[in-house]
Amino acid sequence: MNIGIVGLGLMGGSLAKAVRKYGIAKNVYGYARTPKTIEEIKELNLVDELMSLNELKEKSDVLILAIPVDSIISMMDDLKDIKNDTTIIDMGSTKEIIVENIPTEIRKNFVAAHPMTGTEKFGPKAAMDGLYEGKAVVLCNLDDNDALHKERAIKIFHEIGMRLIFMDSHEHDIHACYMSHLPHAISFSLANTVMNHEDPRSIIGLAAGGFKDMSRVAKSSPDMWTDIFRQNRKNLLESIELFENHMKTVKNMIDNEEYEDLKAWMKKANSLHEIL
Repeated sequence: MNIGIVGLGLMGGSLAKAVRKYGIAKNVYGYARTPKTIEEIKELNLVDELMSLNELKEKSDVLILAIPVDSIISMMDDLKDIKNDTTIIDMGSTKEIIVENIPTEIRKNFVAAHPMTGTEKFGPKAAMDGLYEGKAVVLCNLDDNDALHKERAIKIFHEIGMRLIFMDSHEHDIHACYMSHLPHAISFSLANTVMNHEDPRSIIGLAAGGFKDMSRVAKSSPDMWTDIFRQNRKNLLESIELFENHMKTVKNMIDNEEYEDLKAWMKKANSLHEIL
């Protein structure tokens, strides 16, 4: 099949590499707007051909939207005239707001997906081999899709080596908040806490594995994560409140020198890795 990709940064560019590697696509087409991005895509040979959005819609059997959620929603009106046998797959980080905004004309075509993978890097040069292999992808509200489009999405993600998870978009946003959005908020907070307290030169000299691991995602795009926090605001606020309660608990145990209780509290946290 011919696969068209809108947005050839980390997610879209890595997908282009994956569908080529596994021979899923006859041709990989792309759409980009800025001259700098277009030049980088050409230099990296991420797609067989770059074209206009109208050409992409006409020539693609599957259209992948690997762009921010707000951009996906803004583009939906331009996709209303898509052919009945063209599959649209979005890869946005929040799903409920996308599902709620899909026009009825293309609801059966439009598969809401979220590959649970990524790095703090972005742009075409962030595209990498193996980003998707062994990772999970969440497919939401598939009962609203025609069999053709459902099966195509499942086939693509399965053949690039992903584990398939099916759930409702509302449920997805709650789980994604705890697994991704809250950790990003914590990482940004940790980085700002240290930057406001420490001399940056001291950070470079003393930062070890723990700090580097926890602060790594604080290098992520502020533009992208501001949008994600806004889109999943309610769930994020609830998760932050729960996290604050745990920080108060550990603070009180240390303040009151309740070290046996502290040890038990940490042992409970250790048990998470029996599940992961």
